[in-house]
Amino acid sequence: MARRREKDRKDEALRQHSALNPRPDGVHDELFTESGFFDAQDVVQVKYEMLRRVRQDGWSVAEAARTFGFSRNAFYQAQKAFRDQGIAGLFRERPGPRRAHKFSEEVMDFVEKALAEDESLSTRALRQLIHGQFGLSVHRRSIERARKRREKKGGTRRTGNTASRIRRL
Repeated sequence: MARRREKDRKDEALRQHSALNPRPDGVHDELFTESGFFDAQDVVQVKYEMLRRVRQDGWSVAEAARTFGFSRNAFYQAQKAFRDQGIAGLFRERPGPRRAHKFSEEVMDFVEKALAEDESLSTRALRQLIHGQFGLSVHRRSIERARKRREKKGGTRRTGNTASRIRRL
């Protein structure tokens, strides 16, 4: 029972750090199947051993990729990432956008200025103004989230929770 909780905690930690292997059952190397030290759930460990097998043990790329549950293309990507960044390059990238790409400082300054001129602007009106000025199509919740982020950073010149004052339509 304690071992199961320990494994669950480790799996959760791996998940949080984007290091949980989505296909641990694809790893067929004896180090992972016969040893308690190697963990097929740990994608960083799996990729490192795959690279080591080719470089140190002389395995072919195709054999290593197949044994560790990866494609040859994934092997070469891991090899380049390891060469460029070391072990940190073996962590999986988190999917999705890295930031609110439509809300640049210029757009947010425009939104703040529009609200300073007319506090009663609804999100629908703000969406139309943003579209007219920048040609961007944005969702009302995106506007609200961007404003809250800016307030948290101290980037707004207004006091109080102005994001909550925007009328939703």
